[in-house]
Amino acid sequence: MDLDKRPQTAQRPTTTARDGAGGSPALRASDADRDHYAAILREALAEGRLTAEEHAERVEAVFTARTHADLEPLVADLPRAGTTPGAPAAAPAGPPPQAGPQEDLYAVFSQAVRRGHWRPAARIRAFAIFGSVEIDLSEAIFEHRRVTIRAFSLFGSVEIRVPENVTLHGGGSGVLGQFEVEGLQAADPEAPSVDVEGLAILGSVEAAPKRGRLIRELSRHLRKRLG
Repeated sequence: MDLDKRPQTAQRPTTTARDGAGGSPALRASDADRDHYAAILREALAEGRLTAEEHAERVEAVFTARTHADLEPLVADLPRAGTTPGAPAAAPAGPPPQAGPQEDLYAVFSQAVRRGHWRPAARIRAFAIFGSVEIDLSEAIFEHRRVTIRAFSLFGSVEIRVPENVTLHGGGSGVLGQFEVEGLQAADPEAPSVDVEGLAILGSVEAAPKRGRLIRELSRHLRKRLG
């Protein structure tokens, strides 16, 4: 028997799942990627593949993940219809993600509040885990024509209030919880727009206009702040 050739076979390089079509696992995850993985987990919960507790733990990890390497293990044991295992999540159809500054609000067994005369970032992420987040835009100074709020609530609450003369729309999912956006269309087509998206698990996310609150002198405000 010729044993000299056997080590050559053992030393051949192998390809792992992380070297395949998924690209570099160090690639930073986008908000669209996180939404994609959260949708996989919602489907798994609906099919009985995950318990409510397992689903809550994984969704929390999804919304705090930074890279694809953080996301992939969370769905490695779940089927993904129409998706090649290991492939990066495709962004949904529609306009590209909005560029601009981002602000994160965390309330873990605590409370986070933003109100008064403050300047909201173009993108705001709110996480309420056994806590509450209050985002009051009724007196805010809008420096961006569009503000996108991604809210995640786990045994907590996220409450969003806006002036009556801005546009408010969006939607999300509630898993044994409540996700409600009271839509509002501004009379001025150039008024700021607030989009609310996200997920509520055994908690609540609520967005609505604050009655009696308006952006004063809206047209002048828009010319000055939004160009």
